[in-house]
Amino acid sequence: MVKTRTTLALASLAVDGSLPAPLYRQLYDGLRRAILAGQLRPGVRLPSTRALAGELNLSRNTVMSAYLQLFAEGYLEGKVGAGTYVARSLPDEMLQAQAAAPPDARPRKTESRLSERGRHLTSIPINLSRGRGGPRAFRPGTPALDAFPFDLWRQLLARCWQYPPQELLGYGAAAGYPPLREAIAAYLGVARAVRCEPEQVIVVAGSQQGLDLAARLLLDPGDAAWLENPGYPGARAALLAAGARLVSVPVDNEGLDVAAGMARCPDARFAYVSPSHQFPLGVTMSLKRRLALLEWANRAGAWVLEDDYDSEYRYVGRPLAALQGLDTAHRVIYLGTFSKVLFPALRLGYLIVLPDLVDAFTAARTLADRHSPSMDQAVLAEFLAQGHFARHLRRMRVLYAERQAALVQAAQKELSGLLEVRPAESGMHLIGWLPEGRDDKLASQRAKRCDVEAPPLSSYSSEPLERGGLVLGYAGVNASEIAAGARRLAKALRALI
Repeated sequence: MVKTRTTLALASLAVDGSLPAPLYRQLYDGLRRAILAGQLRPGVRLPSTRALAGELNLSRNTVMSAYLQLFAEGYLEGKVGAGTYVARSLPDEMLQAQAAAPPDARPRKTESRLSERGRHLTSIPINLSRGRGGPRAFRPGTPALDAFPFDLWRQLLARCWQYPPQELLGYGAAAGYPPLREAIAAYLGVARAVRCEPEQVIVVAGSQQGLDLAARLLLDPGDAAWLENPGYPGARAALLAAGARLVSVPVDNEGLDVAAGMARCPDARFAYVSPSHQFPLGVTMSLKRRLALLEWANRAGAWVLEDDYDSEYRYVGRPLAALQGLDTAHRVIYLGTFSKVLFPALRLGYLIVLPDLVDAFTAARTLADRHSPSMDQAVLAEFLAQGHFARHLRRMRVLYAERQAALVQAAQKELSGLLEVRPAESGMHLIGWLPEGRDDKLASQRAKRCDVEAPPLSSYSSEPLERGGLVLGYAGVNASEIAAGARRLAKALRALI
């Protein structure tokens, strides 16, 4: 029986001199496949090199080379010339697909092998996934990639790579490439009235890493943290991952309701806010509320994390000054990102931290992933220092104002009675308000079937909202795509009537 199986297995070997692979390699591959597939079982004796060479019309040296390779890798045992056998313990046996194991031998579910913290992390409800592929109507948070100066960026990148200094090729500074930190500090001082020195800038891998670092460094498990409601899911996830006890604070036309936050939890240790352009409602926090928030933080000894994710895009007047610039008690950590203003794949953002927190944040950044890619930082530093960033922002303000107007016009034409879309003074998205009593999650699902990406407003809220709505991003698509998207969305919403 063994001899029959061996003969059948060897008969299936195919060695073709017209193929580019050497003959010994083809023979080696064929024998290895037969062994791993079980056609040549452990302990089976193989023909001698002379016999197999004659059977396959090969030179004996070719067969010997294949055998020796299999011996070296542990697939064969014995001794050439004194009996060659398939090894009884195969090196790859644990890599092969096995027959279904009996129920009691199957591996346990992954969740049962996670730590308690791991199980908690995987249970956090979060909707941060963005659709793949190019921009589409009406995906929020996507800048105008069709208007980005890629030729200029390519030139800067080529220049950096042409004669790269050694500091860009080795391990970089955990807090960030020094020229980039200097450029960020200079820009924020002029454009956002942020008070900082370059040493206070911590470069991070996008705003999400900044949120994660701040939450883990400034909060202990069980500490209470204010969170805007509705608000950014990424902030909710970072705070929950740090073990914080979330306190939802409502947002109205003046931004975060500080009085409501104090009524719900006056001794909170942390507050997350997006005062310049609240996400997702788009309102701006009034000066009265800003001062009240800072007064509360000072009195409670709490930290305020200011997320300034797209404040550059204000279409009426000058960009508003940052909350951080009003802070005299040193309670505000400032967070910014280049994902919304340049392109998301860049994955570069920054924190502005207090001088006595720089070492702690730098150490945490080192433990997280050491540092962001040095070459990307160098290109961005040149982009900022040479004035290209400021010019790009000016062009985008004009373009986004035009695209917002196109969305409002398309909504008036196509979505009248189905969705109320009002213009805004800033930002990269608008809220489309559904008629009273309409389910925005169902509306979003129907829109997706019509190739429109419009997240439901309720997905950003931990409490029921008085009225449902859809978040409509307009920055990443041109006027014709906006009009076509509005027509498809109208078709989807009419199905709900």
